[in-house]
Amino acid sequence: MSSGKIVVVTGASSGIGQATVRLLSQNGFKVFAGSRNPDKSGPVPGVEYGRLDVDNGESVKQFVDWVLSRSGRIDVVVNNAGVSLVGPVEGTSDDEAKALFETNLFGPLRMIRAVLPAMRQQNSGLIVNVSSVLGFLPAPYMGLYASSKHALEGLSETLDHEVRQFNIRSVLVEPTFTRTSLDVNAKQTETRIDDYAHQLAKSNEAVLSAIRTASSPQTVAAEIMAAIKGPHKMRRPVGKQATLLSRLKRFVPAKALDSGIRKTFGLSRL
Repeated sequence: MSSGKIVVVTGASSGIGQATVRLLSQNGFKVFAGSRNPDKSGPVPGVEYGRLDVDNGESVKQFVDWVLSRSGRIDVVVNNAGVSLVGPVEGTSDDEAKALFETNLFGPLRMIRAVLPAMRQQNSGLIVNVSSVLGFLPAPYMGLYASSKHALEGLSETLDHEVRQFNIRSVLVEPTFTRTSLDVNAKQTETRIDDYAHQLAKSNEAVLSAIRTASSPQTVAAEIMAAIKGPHKMRRPVGKQATLLSRLKRFVPAKALDSGIRKTFGLSRL
């Protein structure tokens, strides 16, 4: 796919979404940027902003209908909107877990269902789902976030098989931690359990240290644009560290990988 294509980006007001919108518009793509607060987004040439809450089915429908009324087609959807949550699994409430999945899994699902009729009719399309290395690796004290990304990866791979007959493909972009407010200011679970406090603090410290040297949103945006331009690759780890982690997951014995994860997150060797 080349420039001139119609691209929809969710979660477009900051971080990876904002960087993606700007990069694509600079490279000749016509971009429709969706976010809950489009008024906060500065004007960018070649970009139209619309109100979009991926947690709300009616909002998704209205946004997609608006894009189609303006452009007549949708070539690419970048499902970027997401939220994070830090804390032990035991301390995660049902409401917190449901809210996270509402955005990270059901949000992309709503967008996918909304755009597929138009993509099937035009017999082409690409769905780019922004996942994470935590879509194929565990993450102590980020269990629900990792679970949502694991689910998104399963959905994406299955979708790719189902829609390929219509010349539509699905792609996963897998960053590590990124220097965005999502990672730096991740929400904490409301319930605090003292027995986890020490290791949770060490894990948080390790994550913040990793973020300081992590990829920029612009690096992730460049990988998203590469996915749009092709050739098709189902999984696209972002950067050397993500690529290394992907290979370790496939080739390193489980026990060694387990030890490496505990070391990375500052946990004791047990």
